[in-house]
Amino acid sequence: MAGIRAICTGSFWGLVGIVALWAAGTGGCGNTKSPDSDGQGNPPPAALGGTNSAGQSGQASPAADPLHPVVQIETSMGKITVQLDAEKAPLTVANFLQYVQEGFYNGTIFHLVAKGDVVVGGAYTPDLKEKPTNRPPVRNEAHRALKNTRGTIAMVRRPDATDSATCQFFFNLADNPRLDFQDQTPEKYGYCAFGQVIEGMEVLDKIGMVEVEDLPDFPLKPVQPVVIRSIQQIR
Repeated sequence: MAGIRAICTGSFWGLVGIVALWAAGTGGCGNTKSPDSDGQGNPPPAALGGTNSAGQSGQASPAADPLHPVVQIETSMGKITVQLDAEKAPLTVANFLQYVQEGFYNGTIFHLVAKGDVVVGGAYTPDLKEKPTNRPPVRNEAHRALKNTRGTIAMVRRPDATDSATCQFFFNLADNPRLDFQDQTPEKYGYCAFGQVIEGMEVLDKIGMVEVEDLPDFPLKPVQPVVIRSIQQIR
């Protein structure tokens, strides 16, 4: 079992939550393959701005702007609309949309809430079971992506492995410059922010204020589950 580590020197302790999930189970979203050694490769079949796969036909229309697709996250506390940025983080957005179009996130929870800091989710069910996936990790695009400012969505990764993000993501409840790219080392490569909340920030703030508890493998877990009922691409 991996230890819980702070993201950067001087971080507010709650930020360890972003990597705390690596202390439980296999450390992410099921068993994953190794990332491509050169970090290159084509985006997954769910092309940026495309329609949903056959299993969810009719639930989304082609994006008006392929470089800035929009998803709606329906949670048990309200809806959050997020505009993704495939111009700055194309591989990350394509990876996220593939999970969205597969319905992977439906029924998962926000399993960690650090008040005034971050909200983390996308991998566990309400009974704290990890959802399996065989999708390989995505290359970390933090060096060219958005900054980790309030209202941005970013990928969770291992602090000791630059290209280790799979399905888990977090929302920044505040400006978190210490999570941005600083240098080429794994510890300071940063966390790739790939979108911005455009509607429903009040919902995210409400989630950020829920009562939490500390369990052995799940610090700062909401006492009452905050469920992601669905994520759909709406344009």
